Parts: sequence; C-alpha cells; structure tokens
Amino acid sequence: MAQRPRVGVTGNGRRWSPSWWCTRLALILAGARPERLSVRHSWSGKKLDALIIGGGDDISPEHYGGDINAQVRLDPARDQLEIDWIKRALQQRIPLLGICRGAQLINVVLGGSLHTDIRHLRKLTYNRPGLLPTKQVRLEPASRLAALCHSNKLRVNSLHHQAIKEPGTGLQLVGWDLDNLTQAVESTEGKPIIGVQWHPEYLFYLPSQFALFRWLRQTGE
Repeated sequence: MAQRPRVGVTGNGRRWSPSWWCTRLALILAGARPERLSVRHSWSGKKLDALIIGGGDDISPEHYGGDINAQVRLDPARDQLEIDWIKRALQQRIPLLGICRGAQLINVVLGGSLHTDIRHLRKLTYNRPGLLPTKQVRLEPASRLAALCHSNKLRVNSLHHQAIKEPGTGLQLVGWDLDNLTQAVESTEGKPIIGVQWHPEYLFYLPSQFALFRWLRQTGE
C-alpha cells in the first residue's frame, strides 16, 4: 500500500483549535497524513508533501506596508514561522493551500498587498462572521479553482475583516464576493498554489470544498 502524503498544517498553538481538528479530519478523509505546525508544535523533520497555511489572527502590517497603528490582533512569532514555511514551499515547489489569513500571507510573501480592514468597503455582503455557507462567491470560469469545485459560483463562510488588495508576483485573482473583494487566488504559472479567503475546513461536507483537500493530497503524491 502506498504511503499517504504528509501534509503540514500551520495555525495557532492552542490546545483546543477547531480549525486544526477540522482540517485534520478533512485531510484524513482525503487520504492524507496531517502534521500540525505552530510555535508550540515543532516540525517532525519528516518530508512534507504539501502544506496548508491556516487561518487565524491578522498579519502584522509591517510585512505588507500597512497601517502599523491599525487595531489588529497580531502574532509576530506565528507570522515568522509561516513566512519561513511559505518560502520553503515556494523554493521546493511544495503544493500550497492558503486558508483565509494563509492566503493573505502567501500573497504578502510574493510581494502583494492587503486591505487592513474591509468592513467599511462591504455594501452587499454581511459584516457578521459566520461558519455557515451564506456568502456568495463567483469564480473565474477558466480558473483551476473553478475546475476543482465544478462550479463558477459558490456559497462559502466568512470569518475575515482583511483581504488581498493587489496580487503578488505569480498570483492572479480568481474569486470575488458581491462587493468585488478578493476571495481566491492561484498561480499564473501553473504552480501548485491556491489561496481562498473562506474556511473550507468547516465546509468539508460540501463536495466543492472537500475537493480542495483532495487536490492537495493528489498534488502532493
């Protein structure tokens, strides 16, 4: 029997982390072996076949030229750990899936910018955070993401107040909400990189969302 691909999953270091446990379950169901990575969960040293950069606190504005006086929740140690992992993945061409904050940080590492706070920009989308798939997202029909999800229109959840503004080098915008705020990015060069602004780990019961974890496992084989 072939060994299951090992997928690193970055995130916060708290013992009770719903995002980690849901991501772990989704990866196991997809046929992968998850490994937790955080400031409190050291890398085992075993080869990683793919990497998920998870959601969580805001990214420090110093990394993308944002407003350093903005009222944001920061975790500098986590920022640096994940920046290092993203750079390693890019250098070694390890498949990357960025979730919410993770998509933003991949974009920042590649030289892109962020909206520090999008709440004042939302006119047609609720500002209330929620785990249920209540937000509408449209995908670029020719994108890899649309092909994976088998749809150009999705219903997703929303837990963010920051978003990608300008894409970094080698990334293209492929998903938008009703306010035309970025909801998804992917590589322009065919590299195994996808970033989504929502949280598919809480929606893995939907085929369109579980497809992201299957893609990561298959790409990492």
